[in-house]
Amino acid sequence: MKVVFMGTPDFAVGALEAIIGAGHQVTAVVTQPDKPKGRGKEVQMSPVKACALSHDIPVFQPVKIKEAQAVETLRSYQADIFVVAAFGQILSEEILTMPKFGCVNIHASLLPKYRGAGPIQWAIINGEKITGVTIMQMDKGLDTGDMLCKTEVAIAPDETADTLHDKLAAAGARLIVEALVNIEAGEVTPVKQNDEESCYAKMLTKAMGKIDWRMEAQKLDCLIRGLISWPGASAVFREKTLKIWKEEVVPEHEFAGIATAAGNGVPAQGNAAAAGNEAPGTVVRVEKDAFYVQTGHGILKILEVQPEGKKRMAVKDFLLGYPMKAGESLGMPE
Repeated sequence: MKVVFMGTPDFAVGALEAIIGAGHQVTAVVTQPDKPKGRGKEVQMSPVKACALSHDIPVFQPVKIKEAQAVETLRSYQADIFVVAAFGQILSEEILTMPKFGCVNIHASLLPKYRGAGPIQWAIINGEKITGVTIMQMDKGLDTGDMLCKTEVAIAPDETADTLHDKLAAAGARLIVEALVNIEAGEVTPVKQNDEESCYAKMLTKAMGKIDWRMEAQKLDCLIRGLISWPGASAVFREKTLKIWKEEVVPEHEFAGIATAAGNGVPAQGNAAAAGNEAPGTVVRVEKDAFYVQTGHGILKILEVQPEGKKRMAVKDFLLGYPMKAGESLGMPE
């Protein structure tokens, strides 16, 4: 088929490569305008644009895709179908109905669950065990169109938003190729979404990354893993921000061992407080390669951190420059 592909971030690159590899004619790639990024504010192209240029595919970067001139440009590509994957702009009804087979979207959840901007992160934050990808026929609503096909992806206990992103991107790439074959052959049966089963995956905010140690350890674990790339989960240690990169929940049957370790010949750096009896945010034990923090219910074992102004590092290296003792507290950034 003749395809116009619309996408912007890394998530969409695999799908574009798969469509090209399957032999479809990609007449154009539509992506967001180049933007300044990083500390130097150097203007950079999107990952999808870079992919398109590497295949000598024309690239269109409208500031507002709904404008009349942009609509006419899309029409000139004479595509059979528009494939959308994390493009970043809302399409008008005129665009949605332009191609023969309309517009289909590669959405990173099992719709109707997690409509919206952050389906990958919210699946982890909410402690889901299964997520997936849905190919959806786009309509005027926000991820409300008929479902054409789905595939499930398991969420591992230590899954982060980054690792799940890569799994879902790969799954979406495989699924869209299968979907295009079936769409062209007229062998898809659209299934309407049940709005009563839907939930909205709202956009992440920087404030979400402020760790509230009063939360349960299990919920904090999900939050930290879900926010791993942005905004990241941070606490305050000695009046400076401390980002938590890697941690794990301590099983309840190990609480007693943490609390009594100081009485078993543990050296000074490995001292312990009475785990479970301390205020949330209190460091209850320090080892050479980890420290333990009391939460509202349960204990988190912290394994990798990033001090303010420093690089990400293992706790073993962190403790060399920031000796820590049980009884110290980690606060919540303002």
